Amino acid sequence: MHAEKGDKLLVHGRVVGQHDRTAEIVEVLGPQGEPPYRVRFDDGHETVVSPGPDSVVRHPEEPRR
Repeated sequence: MHAEKGDKLLVHGRVVGQHDRTAEIVEVLGPQGEPPYRVRFDDGHETVVSPGPDSVVRHPEEPRR
């Protein structure tokens, strides 16, 4: 898994009925873009995560010219 500051982390719900959560990566703490990451969830909560297989990094789209 590789991420940069500003990417989004999508964490899928682990049980039936649990919603997916999205967080912005505000700091990369591992070497060369690897976990752990400091993230900020939509509700403002910040934490350090080492994402598991239920998570996906989404890179922002390049601006179109």
